[in-house]
Amino acid sequence: MTSPERPLPDGCPGALTTHPAADGPLARIRLPGGVLLPRQIQMLAQAAAELGDGTLELTSRGNIQVRAVSDPDALASRVAESGLLPSESHERVRNILASPLSGRVDGITDVRALVGELDEGICAADELAELPGRVLFAIDDGRGDMCGLEPDFGVYAQADGSYALLLAGLDSGVRIGRGAVVSTLLDCAAAFVELRRSEWRLAELDGGADRVIERLGLDAGPVLTLPAPVEVPPIGWLDQVDGRVALAAGLANGILDARLAEFLAAIDRPLIVTPWRSLIVCDLDEEPAEQVVRVLAPMGLIFDEASPWIRVSSCTGSPGCAKSQADVRADLAAAVDARMTPRDERQHWSGCERRCGRPKGEVTDVVATGIGYRVS
Repeated sequence: MTSPERPLPDGCPGALTTHPAADGPLARIRLPGGVLLPRQIQMLAQAAAELGDGTLELTSRGNIQVRAVSDPDALASRVAESGLLPSESHERVRNILASPLSGRVDGITDVRALVGELDEGICAADELAELPGRVLFAIDDGRGDMCGLEPDFGVYAQADGSYALLLAGLDSGVRIGRGAVVSTLLDCAAAFVELRRSEWRLAELDGGADRVIERLGLDAGPVLTLPAPVEVPPIGWLDQVDGRVALAAGLANGILDARLAEFLAAIDRPLIVTPWRSLIVCDLDEEPAEQVVRVLAPMGLIFDEASPWIRVSSCTGSPGCAKSQADVRADLAAAVDARMTPRDERQHWSGCERRCGRPKGEVTDVVATGIGYRVS
């Protein structure tokens, strides 16, 4: 009789365990809810300039990556001192997405407090350190922007005050109250740890959602058809419910230059990294908001929803990835400059068939072949 297959070592990069990319060690810093405080933005900007390649990569999970890290230990120390590394044992499993504008613009309810409570709960549960680094938590405030991101464990706020429990990217039919959101998500994640063998995501586990529901004794009813993935993220001037302003901006290739990051830190307002590889500067008065647009738009922040960069994305490509067959980012930038990308559809450019970083939903793939690109 063969023994059960056990999980392989987790190769997901973190702040403590870097990935040996072709251009040097790659570090990934988790940002639950995508939130960065000004001092943390300043730290990352300086770290990218002094220890990395001078840029910060925004990821499709609202995290930050630093490439070509010259001193991983020094970077980890800075990250920890800034408060972005509350648990060394859990640092790679703190993948928590939340509606970026929750509590500020639209949405059924404010879920910001739930993000902090869930992060604390994950770090406090010893068994959850065994979660794969690919597992994703999500908290949707009712607007439907997180539903299409296929979280392993998530909730979707409903108008009646309940939350739909999302498992493996789908509505499970289970409904819970706000007070049970965090404990239920933690219990579901713990059940996955117990049930998994070599699976990295709940959807890979045969009957995973049903097995979690059965294991926890949850009652499931009719299921919802979830909203489609967001095609165009919030961009531009957004009026907050408190009378202040949020500025949402895109970035070419999702890359934030260290110098631009320092300017963002100087604004002295919270910053949110979104899962669409964009940024939101929050809680601005109108006059400072106008100044931010005037100063930072020429430096690379994109406040125009019609910009082609809002609908295109790419993988790292070469020279950062050894598997890539092209310098994807440079080729995409050239295509955008030449107005060769469509303005009415989403495209994702990839250096190989793995198509890393591909957004969810309807996306046209542009894949490098070694002798050009294939569009599919």
